[in-house]
Amino acid sequence: MATAKRGGSGMSEQRRHRLRLEISREASRLFWEQGVDATSGDQIAQAVGLSTRTIWRHFRSKESCAEPIVTQGVEWEMRTLRDWPAHLSLEERFRAEAGRFHREASAVEVDDNALAMRMIRLADTEPALRTAWLMACDQVEREMAEIIAKRLGHPATDLQVRVHAAAASAAIRVFNEEIGAALLDGADRAQWADAPERMAHAVRRATGGAVGDPVAT
Repeated sequence: MATAKRGGSGMSEQRRHRLRLEISREASRLFWEQGVDATSGDQIAQAVGLSTRTIWRHFRSKESCAEPIVTQGVEWEMRTLRDWPAHLSLEERFRAEAGRFHREASAVEVDDNALAMRMIRLADTEPALRTAWLMACDQVEREMAEIIAKRLGHPATDLQVRVHAAAASAAIRVFNEEIGAALLDGADRAQWADAPERMAHAVRRATGGAVGDPVAT
């Protein structure tokens, strides 16, 4: 019988991921409600119902507790791109997946996305949170290179593929920052109803049209 992969502490990777995400949720809520400086490791631990020692076992600092939620801020895009069918344009893919998310997303997923938006906004004024956001974006760029390489039929180490990946990930980063700031400032959500297509257009323009079209199989 297959068993879950375990880390050095004996905890399965799946359970470790769930625990880190739960800690991140509570830390992010506290950061948003009372500020990073006013939030302590003890408060985060109390909110989750764990010991402070356990918090530090999973995170190197209180600010790094935001990293899993911040990563959630780009997970939808990356999940959409990982399984991007060759016969669909990027606009078609994003539009279809956005519709599916709105129909099928759980309340937890919706709440996590809202928290990620808040942390990305808070990163404008909190250098430690900015670091967490840029680390997530760096991971996006690395994965984007693999996705683009597969789609264009080139190795991920190809210089042009890497340039396209850097440009595409930057477009996604800026778009997430822009839409998050607008919505948190009270913008009408109806103005962003076409956000998936606009993000796809941003990636297309950033890569000079190299990424976005359907490809022959």
